[in-house]
Amino acid sequence: MSGLEPRPSYAVRISRPDGRWRVELLAKHAGGVLEALEQALGEFGEDGWPPPVVVVVDAGLFFVALRHGPGGMVRALISDASMQEWVLVSEVLERYGIGAEKDFLYDDDETGSPDGDLDLFADDGLPAAELRPILTADDLWADEMVTAIATRLGFADELAAAVTW
Repeated sequence: MSGLEPRPSYAVRISRPDGRWRVELLAKHAGGVLEALEQALGEFGEDGWPPPVVVVVDAGLFFVALRHGPGGMVRALISDASMQEWVLVSEVLERYGIGAEKDFLYDDDETGSPDGDLDLFADDGLPAAELRPILTADDLWADEMVTAIATRLGFADELAAAVTW
């Protein structure tokens, strides 16, 4: 993992309502409240397809991404499900039944334990097979993973503008 500087924490809503990427910074307190994140998704279908994604990065340690799937059910992705001591991670694991049959342990090689819907970004052009190497890279913090996803999908400039303060 690079650098010793403090890693950013943020929550954003990413959408393409008119075919162009739009990244909106959510209220600071929204990042740790699952209900607020679900509300930030909006109503299913109001932004067209693919639906918006809400992404929370917590101090570079992990990120959580939520998105409506077909029929409006919420899909969830966690970059490192072994971070169960964090309230948001444990709530997402429980609410969406992620890893219910797994025992996540800290990984000595410092790669994460991504879990949930790894095809969350597939409708945007980033299928699970291409996302997994980003999520398991042992040299990337969570904010750097999200930046790599944004770069791959074409909204890196919008993300940088939204989270720069």
